[in-house]
This record gives sequence, structure tokens and C-alpha cells, in this order.
Amino acid sequence: MDIKYNLKPASERRTEPFEPQGDVGFGKLRTDHMFMMDYKDGQWQNARILPYGPFEMMPGAMALHYGQSIFEGAKAFMHDDGEIYTFRLDKNAQRLNRSADIVCIPNIPEAVQLEAINALIDVDRLWFPRQEGACLYIRPFVFATEDRLSVSPANQYTFCVVLSPSGAYYGKNLNAIRLLITTQFHRAVSGGTGASKAAGNYAASLRAGKAAAEHGAAQVLYLDSTNQYIEEVGAMNHFHIRKDGTLIIPEFTDTILRSITSESILALGEELGCEVRQETVKLSDFIADIEAGEIVEAGGFGTAAVVSPVGSYIFEDGRIVTVGDGKVGERISHIYKVYTEMQKGLRPAPEGWVRKVERRS
Repeated sequence: MDIKYNLKPASERRTEPFEPQGDVGFGKLRTDHMFMMDYKDGQWQNARILPYGPFEMMPGAMALHYGQSIFEGAKAFMHDDGEIYTFRLDKNAQRLNRSADIVCIPNIPEAVQLEAINALIDVDRLWFPRQEGACLYIRPFVFATEDRLSVSPANQYTFCVVLSPSGAYYGKNLNAIRLLITTQFHRAVSGGTGASKAAGNYAASLRAGKAAAEHGAAQVLYLDSTNQYIEEVGAMNHFHIRKDGTLIIPEFTDTILRSITSESILALGEELGCEVRQETVKLSDFIADIEAGEIVEAGGFGTAAVVSPVGSYIFEDGRIVTVGDGKVGERISHIYKVYTEMQKGLRPAPEGWVRKVERRS
């Protein structure tokens, strides 16, 4: 791919490594540049890296009216050799195309996505925050730009990648959260867009998130449309651990987004020292097993947090069910340690999971 470089003048770019004095937060900052590419006349074209800044877009752009927009989220880490490495970025590229298929957006070849992201990271590598637990959060996204007000797939799109220097999601310690078990709100129904990272899915989740906050919970535990089976935790995949150490993730369906973290945990079973499997999880059985002490830990898997431990669940009538002692369990702590050490290059990862961002100049 021929990428055109239109970079900021040296006097306006970062010239020294980013060494923040305080917490940089998660997802708040941007680097100097972004990658863009356009789809028109039936092909992706005009790949370029340019200064981070506003888009020019017509008021009739179809993404603004019909929500034809998808995104991804990945991370890159600095290892002890001072180089930056991506983690399972190929899986994000594959998932972006699965999302594209669901909302009728043209696929972007995986190799093109990977080259775009690596080129941008290389340009802005000095923005990597030099502090414990930090990463470069990678946000690729695609949206319809055609200026047309009829409801149909657009003929023009923009693919963009931005980078966010981010600190540790949880700081130094994992914290157990509370989830609201809701029968009022549903994330997705079969045959819809639930298996995609479509922007509209996240807009639709905001109302449920507000309801969770009103119940003193951090997020919601979504059930299927019949209110019988567990599906997702907010924007994460749910999981629980039985007292024999078995880790269970609900089976992927067309109403559940396949978390790359979940897929990785499934692949790492032996490395984690436990059996990992998927099952259909009935809510009534899940609650009964917590109360009987058969389920001792629970949480969510996702890119931003990696693992988000759940200490308790609250129902809409105020009833609270506590998992174990309500604190972060030993197995979850171990999973978090193993996974994050692989990301940081402190522990060997399976072949191909960790890839160095090559220096182009």
C-alpha cells in the first residue's frame, strides 16, 4: 500500500519520549497524527497519514442519519527492549470485517488494516506513555460519508485510525464492581447487529448504563430477549469461575460480540491452569450456584480493562447477590497477571500474538 505522509512540522510534533508525571487516564489523549483512507468508485484509495484534526463531512453524510458506522479497539505495548508491540491485532482486523459484513460496509483487507495501524504507530511512537501499565490504545473506525438521504448502503466511506496514549485502566489494583441484572433492557436480539461493533449498539447501551448507576451498579448484565439466559456485561463478555476452577464463558451467538480477550482466554486454558469452556448459562442456575457456593468468582472480559471482576449483582427490586466474599478472587488475579504479562512481553505468548512495530525510518 502506498501511504502518503503529510506530517506536522518538526516544531509542532512531539520530539521527546512522553513521560507523564501523573495519571494520563484512559482514552483521553490523542497523538499528533491519524491515518485516513477513502472508499469510492468501488475501491479503497488515497491512504494517508496527516495531522490529527477535524473531518470535513457533508451534513447529509449517511453515517449521521442512518448510523452506518463501525469501530475496533486494540492495544500496543512497549517491551523492555524499548520497542512497541501490538497484541493480537490481526484478530481486530478480522472482527472489523465481520462487523462490516453485518452493516453492509465494504471489507478492508486485513493486511491493509495492519499496515495502516503499524505505520501510524511508527510515526507517533514517541507518544507512548512511559509509565507502569500504560499502552497505546488503537481506535480504527469506518463510517459512511456519501451525501444521500435514502436508506440503503452508502457508496462512499472513510476508514480512520487514531491513537490514544493511555494509562492503566485500574491503576495499580483490580477492583470488584457491582452489576445490575435487568429484565427491562436488552442489548440485542437474534438476527440483529449484536455480533458487530456497530456504533449504534453502544448508543443504545447508554440508557441501560444510566439505569445501572441509579441502582449503584457500574454496568448491566444483559440477558437474552426471553430474560432467561446470560449474555454480556455492558461492553464486555461475561464469565464465571466454579469452585473446581472451571472458567465458563457464555456460548457466542449472533447477539454476543466475540471479545478477543475471551477468545484468547479460551485458547490459553492450560497456560492459565484451569479448564476453560463455553456453555449456555441460565440465569436462575447461575444465581442458585452463587448462593450455594458453587460459583466463587465472576467478571467480564474486554480490551480496555482485560478483566473486570464482579463482586455482586443487584436486581431491579434491590435484591443483592454476592459472589464469594465480594472481593477480587485469586483466579481472576492470576488470569489478569498472565494475560497482561504476555501483552508486555514479560511472559511468552503463543506464536503470532505479539508483533513488533517496525521502524520505517
